[in-house]
Amino acid sequence: MNALYQQRYVIRQNLIFLIGICLTIYFSYHTIQGNRSYLRLMSLNSVISKTADEYKILKSKRETIEEKVVMMRPGTINRDLLEERVRLVLGYRHPDEKTILTE
Repeated sequence: MNALYQQRYVIRQNLIFLIGICLTIYFSYHTIQGNRSYLRLMSLNSVISKTADEYKILKSKRETIEEKVVMMRPGTINRDLLEERVRLVLGYRHPDEKTILTE
């Protein structure tokens, strides 16, 4: 009977320590692998930087197109841009020009 009391005493004495270790393992695992973990944070930062780069590229393309649209409005037509678009869209060319086809 005395051995049983000693065993219960040891278990009670180490119970807080065992619960602490279990909680530490639990929170450590979720810090590394969880839904809001460090690895997830790094992947989201990577996605954010890629998206920001794509945004800068698209923004510059949009600004270029907007500049061309402004130059093509009635009253402020840029003759060089108009000639370039006519050649590209309609296929017009001068009689002394030669066309080079590339694949």
